[in-house]
Amino acid sequence: MAFGLLMGAALLSLLGALFHGVAGHRLYMGNINASNLEPLAKTLSLVSWHTFTIMLLVGAGTLVCVAYNPALKLMAYPIILTNAAGALMFLALGLGSHRQLLTLPGLYLMGGTAMLAVLGVG
Repeated sequence: MAFGLLMGAALLSLLGALFHGVAGHRLYMGNINASNLEPLAKTLSLVSWHTFTIMLLVGAGTLVCVAYNPALKLMAYPIILTNAAGALMFLALGLGSHRQLLTLPGLYLMGGTAMLAVLGVG
């Protein structure tokens, strides 16, 4: 296993979590709160948004654990699959009718995390 690749994947996931949880929160929730959505829909949107932020943080922590303890490498595969599937979703929707998704960092951060992690676990 490649320690540096796994740590790089963890760093990308952590950067994604920080961007998503802070800057993304401000932009997204600003738009949501300015909308005509019902209060419950706004609250559920906030919960959904930060559930994804938590997933990014857990992924980063898991990849650090695997980097320091290669015997735990099976723990990396759900993180790899989640990030690869997320990147593919961004790409598929972005190539379809949601072109703006190609300009957001999600595709690149999740794709990079998955690629570095899969290379890191060998």
